[in-house]
Amino acid sequence: MEFAFYFAAGVAVVATLRVITHTNPVHALLYLIISLLAVAMCFFALGAPFAGALEIIVYAGAIMVLFVFVVMMLNLGPVASEQERHWLTPGIWIGPALLSLLLLGELLYVLFGTSSGAALGLETVDAKAVGISLFGPYLLVVELASMLLLAALVAAFHLGRQEANR
Repeated sequence: MEFAFYFAAGVAVVATLRVITHTNPVHALLYLIISLLAVAMCFFALGAPFAGALEIIVYAGAIMVLFVFVVMMLNLGPVASEQERHWLTPGIWIGPALLSLLLLGELLYVLFGTSSGAALGLETVDAKAVGISLFGPYLLVVELASMLLLAALVAAFHLGRQEANR
């Protein structure tokens, strides 16, 4: 499991460096998704499958939905559509696909490997423990984060809506 953690951490660092160094936002987004999946794999390797699943659902899924939402909200027209087709050539997918396959192999190794987390002194953190922590000592932080997300939603609606008088 220690190898799985360090391997996923290495993939996360490489993918994050590619996010920072890319000038094309679509390429950077692909590597950002790989980076988030690698962080989720770190959670799986540490014995926190619930946190790993939340990382995938909330962060990787929300980033993709947010990206699609922004593209739909901007509605840049056929020129932007042609530019996106140019950006999404098949060669672009080689790097993210390779890193994804490495993470998939590592996930299979962690799930079906012979060494168990108990042999390494790791214990699994279940959903109940996460819920007790979130709605116990961290209740105020959770509520503040929900208010911040609500404010961002209202701001995005007001910034993105079309005026009826235009």
